[in-house]
Amino acid sequence: MDITLHPKQSIVHRDPHPYKVVAAGRRFGKSFLAAVTLYEKAFETDVPGKNIKIRSDGSYWDLTNEVVYYVGPTFKQARENLWHVMMEMGQGLIKNVRQNEGEIQLINGRTIRFKGADDPDSLRGVGLSYVVMDEYAFMKPFVWEYIILPALTAAEGGALFIGTPDGKNHFYDMWSAAMKGLDPSSGKPSNDWVAFQFQTKDNSHLTEKQLEALINATSEDAYAQELEASFEATGGRVFNISQFPVVDGIKYRGEYVVAVDLAGFGVANGRNKPKEVRDDHSIAVVKVHDKGFHVELIEHGRWDVRETALRIMKAYRDYRPVKLGIEKGMAKNAVETYLEEFQNSYGIYFNIEPLSHGNNKKEDRIKWALQGRADKGKITLQDDQKLPAEQKWVGKFLGQAVDFPNPLAHDDLIDSVAYAVDQLADLSLGWDMGTFDEWRPLDDLSGY
Repeated sequence: MDITLHPKQSIVHRDPHPYKVVAAGRRFGKSFLAAVTLYEKAFETDVPGKNIKIRSDGSYWDLTNEVVYYVGPTFKQARENLWHVMMEMGQGLIKNVRQNEGEIQLINGRTIRFKGADDPDSLRGVGLSYVVMDEYAFMKPFVWEYIILPALTAAEGGALFIGTPDGKNHFYDMWSAAMKGLDPSSGKPSNDWVAFQFQTKDNSHLTEKQLEALINATSEDAYAQELEASFEATGGRVFNISQFPVVDGIKYRGEYVVAVDLAGFGVANGRNKPKEVRDDHSIAVVKVHDKGFHVELIEHGRWDVRETALRIMKAYRDYRPVKLGIEKGMAKNAVETYLEEFQNSYGIYFNIEPLSHGNNKKEDRIKWALQGRADKGKITLQDDQKLPAEQKWVGKFLGQAVDFPNPLAHDDLIDSVAYAVDQLADLSLGWDMGTFDEWRPLDDLSGY
């Protein structure tokens, strides 16, 4: 691999301790360091040309069937965090991939697997030679102590724990013990453990402009934890209810944008239906004005692909946004087929902006889009008390905001708003809205 680590990453990479605990601020480069470590450990050998490790007692151990794990709080989050980085970095090293299973088979016969700590049973039954546990603060500690650690014993493997602090929880306990040269499990002195602490600004690859943008997007309460990797911060949640005032309209003039976060579509009995146990589809209508952002409406639910397209068309008809964006992916491709059909039928056309995570973790993307703006009072919510019960959305939005970034909680509503304010809000407020064709419903009953 032809890679370049910045100096602080190199300190961790070169350190010989088998167990490393790294507390680091956002954008330090944790994911890149994790990817480098995974490939390095999967190709590590004490006998050139063979997958052999010489253990402490002098015996040889075949590593061919010893797996390397990358564990995130959930499998979905693990995939979102690192899969694209691993694919780009692994060119020439990868023999085969099983994307749905999160498995990378390498040219030397070794395997790297992506796993979620929320499914402990999926972690059992294999021998491990190394594991990277990303965002360990958001995992149950027994996953390491009772499942992962025993599986590393035969190969005398190691582990990299890496993440941003979340107050003084079990991640802090592990980091604190390792800083003192102690084994976190026994509390006894150990030469196997080491700990590091780095701030966001320690990433020398970040420009001053990028660092300033991160600082401006982070609330004062979260600054110490998120950018300075401080365990002394209160930790816990990113948002609170008071950051999102609920108002009955705003006096400022502005333009609307609509952001659509699709949960995906399952296929059953030859018909498109929403998958079971998924987030809702979320259609966020946001008014952008010179003082900030007013969330006018969030329509959410589990609809089939045709109904989803119709609801997107209705949002366009009712609000005439200057921009309408849909998150990229297979679900977007599916719904666009119906949108094209409806546009041709109704004689009304609009462009669809592709919304992208930009190779950022969802947690980071939502946080950077909303946290600083919400902390400065720039995001307001439209009172939904006059809406029918099935259309109310404010309570669900606030609930998701308070739960965030719990990997087991839903985040579809706040994600759609994050897309709207971050990727669609660069408006030309002088846009001549009269250039669009008028909507003329063909069916008085349905309104389409």
